[in-house]
Amino acid sequence: MPGCASASRRRANPSPANKPNIVFIIVDDMGWADLGCYGSKHIKTPNIDRMAAEGMHFTQAYSGCTVCAPARSVLMTGLHMGHTSVRGNTGGIPLRDEDITVAEVLKKAGYVTGGFGKWGLGEVGTPGVPEKQGFDDFFGYYHQIHAHDYWTPYLWHNSKKVPMTGEQGTAQRYSHNRIFNETLEFIRQNKDRPFFCYAPWTPPHGKYQIPESDPAWQMYRDKAWPKNAKVAAAMDTMLDRHVGQLLALLKELNIDEHTIVFFVSDNGAAQRFDGVLDSSGPLRAFKRSMYEGGIRVPMIVRWPGRIKASKVSDLPCYFADVMPTLAELAGASQLMPSNVDGLSIVPTLRGQARKQKKHEFMYWEWHKYNWGKRGNIADGLTQAVRMGKWKAVRHNSNVPFELYDLEKDISEKYNAAAEHPDIVAKIEKYVATARTDPRPQFEPRKPKGRQFR
Repeated sequence: MPGCASASRRRANPSPANKPNIVFIIVDDMGWADLGCYGSKHIKTPNIDRMAAEGMHFTQAYSGCTVCAPARSVLMTGLHMGHTSVRGNTGGIPLRDEDITVAEVLKKAGYVTGGFGKWGLGEVGTPGVPEKQGFDDFFGYYHQIHAHDYWTPYLWHNSKKVPMTGEQGTAQRYSHNRIFNETLEFIRQNKDRPFFCYAPWTPPHGKYQIPESDPAWQMYRDKAWPKNAKVAAAMDTMLDRHVGQLLALLKELNIDEHTIVFFVSDNGAAQRFDGVLDSSGPLRAFKRSMYEGGIRVPMIVRWPGRIKASKVSDLPCYFADVMPTLAELAGASQLMPSNVDGLSIVPTLRGQARKQKKHEFMYWEWHKYNWGKRGNIADGLTQAVRMGKWKAVRHNSNVPFELYDLEKDISEKYNAAAEHPDIVAKIEKYVATARTDPRPQFEPRKPKGRQFR
């Protein structure tokens, strides 16, 4: 399929040897244990497993939040949930003009920047649209509620509506297929200069939809599982096929060894599917929770010739680290804002663990939202802190922190707060200074009705 914006994606500059291409794939609601390389015995992911075997996978990588839009805001800005711009998850709260994104940093460093999938940080007509936040091109969904339907009649390219063709329910109409093809086209068009390809692909987020004709669906359709579990597994295997095709394209274009590829999930699984998929594995809970099953995510990084094969890292890291990491890879650390909360994990990727700076604290929060009343739930601020081996969680600001020793208790079954008041006190002291009040988390007014039809 020819790219819908191939002409705008072509750039003439050659690719300097010291600026690797960067592909950052972030899938939606994939659980920590949904991949073979993370222990899944139910979902077939041979290409992603091979990516891990050829690179490094992280056992203690974390999202920026337990839900979609705030996690993406942390990733884009390098600011944790106590500081980042978008902290609500209604789907269309926009980034501001003054917010600086990793795409802006890389663009200033000479990269052509493209995004393909679910944005979730500003709808058309707002300052948060991706083309105002550092992207030369963006194709996909802008408002994340729009992304809940894979048979949408249209997608967006740089704020222009692109009609979807084909019959409802067919592979041609399936939005992710179009988004995936545009991802590949961007890579083809920019193989001769540094590019940043941001791929926030929507599967396996609900609605659980996949074309009947997709080969992945044929692998699971007759399983004696709940329908949603079968579709979720098929979506994961479909994603795996697409990761394999993307890696094959890099090799075909002879840029494989000049391209670093990241693969992560945006938060925990939307459902555990216990006894079927076991998407959280040994971790407690799932998406929307501050327990490990809600925020710990798979992360794999591959760079042939630069990252040694079959490496496993237990470095605790999270989405706030993405901006400083990509900026260092691009030789652009000086272009970052001075107030980022993240740390570069490049020393770890290079096998220089002794040079790796580590977080004293890692911070998460999320204010639960009442969709019926269109407002935050009173006392609904949930928080979590990681300090070394310790993890503290509380479900609102009026209750004490629970405390877990993750070295001994990855499943967070035993609350050790009463036995370690000194640790709790240290975390409470940090939390008192960890956040600023969020700016107003409002979406622009929209017409009534089914806005995405």
